[in-house]
Amino acid sequence: MGLRLRLAGWAFGIWLAAATVAGQTVPPAGEAEWPQWRGPLATGVAPLGDPPARWSETENVRWKIEIPGHGHASPIVWGDRVFVLTAVPVSHRDSARDGLRAGRRFVLGRMRSDELLRFALLAIDRHSGRVVWERTAVTARPHEGRHNAGSWASSSPVTDGDVVCAFFGSRGLHCHDLDGNPLWRRDFGDMRMLDFGEGASPALHGEWIVLAWDHEGRSFIAALDKTTGAERWRTERDERRSWATPLVVEHAGLTQVITSAARAVRGYDFETGALLWEGPGIPDPVSSPVAASGVAYLMGGRLSLTGLVTGSRLHAVDLSAARGDIVEGGAVIWSLDRDTPRVPSPALHEGILYFTKANAGILSAREAATGRRIYGPVRLPGVREIFASPVVASGRLYVTSREGLTLVIGTGPDFEVLARNRLDDGFDASAAVAGDEIYLRGQRYLYRISEEAASGCM
Repeated sequence: MGLRLRLAGWAFGIWLAAATVAGQTVPPAGEAEWPQWRGPLATGVAPLGDPPARWSETENVRWKIEIPGHGHASPIVWGDRVFVLTAVPVSHRDSARDGLRAGRRFVLGRMRSDELLRFALLAIDRHSGRVVWERTAVTARPHEGRHNAGSWASSSPVTDGDVVCAFFGSRGLHCHDLDGNPLWRRDFGDMRMLDFGEGASPALHGEWIVLAWDHEGRSFIAALDKTTGAERWRTERDERRSWATPLVVEHAGLTQVITSAARAVRGYDFETGALLWEGPGIPDPVSSPVAASGVAYLMGGRLSLTGLVTGSRLHAVDLSAARGDIVEGGAVIWSLDRDTPRVPSPALHEGILYFTKANAGILSAREAATGRRIYGPVRLPGVREIFASPVVASGRLYVTSREGLTLVIGTGPDFEVLARNRLDDGFDASAAVAGDEIYLRGQRYLYRISEEAASGCM
């Protein structure tokens, strides 16, 4: 065991140095951690992860627990804890008139809630699946509706081993220590999202939490002290509603915050909040940006009533050249106007950018440095609709559908399906990979999947 730990530490040190040289932001996380939305590198990659390639309800499911309420927030993992957010109904007002209004909104793709909801953060033991503690952030009735395919708890939590922070949008940002003791909370008011719901997650870098507050009102981006909640800076934004999570990147001695939004994509100085660069926006941005080797990739598109993505857009931005207008300044090194995702975020692994088309089971792989097509768009067998973002571990790409099917695909230049795995649940939250485990949060259940012969969590 001691030798294994020393070798793991040595391997992690080499990986950490390589990732830092490549210009990626690396939180102080080891092989057992998935600390934030999109993992330790915010690219969808678990650098030292090695979960199973095959599973079913009767194979490699170490435990399965029902999560109370409902939420699309992806799980995060630190040490021996898994953290998830949920919104649990407390009471419901019902009338024929309310039912008719709800029916009309559902047909239009939006719905309101007359339920009183308890917005909660759960800490779950990785070994057993037991709920170690649960903290209610607030009990409230949502002030406006959401999309009928969304949830009231869609933002993922974030941790660095010192604090764990849960963001419920209009219900505020709530931070605890890892034992569940409350540290602070901040209420920023109500977001106006035109009944489409909320969903951007916070980003945690060093001592600061970065939050993008984009809505049909006064929008801003802000950095807050992780231990006190004190605002370090706030920058106003001429923006409308957005669901993309900010990305913090270190490159060439400068730390910057990258945001994907409807009116413009932008980069800000992490220390001051000053605007560094901007370029053409992403229509209805949901997909979050990724970055590696000094290049940031921002993509997305608007979904039409027919299910097609309109206004597809992808910018590959050279961060060394990004100042002012990135188009006029030549910082956009390549771009794309088709086949981009709507909801899922891309995965970026070993120089290849993997992304889906719209919300459909159609996958593309592009060379990250040049945009050269490697393969695709190729249809994924058995996959109809995807909200979850793909993840990469141990040379395998995991793509999970809303219907409960996860395809495992080999990474690299050749498209090859290695395994098809189906569970008795539907999945909108993205997977989390920690060591030899993969966690899947479904509409009802949270699954821990690892090899049956594994020795358990380290």
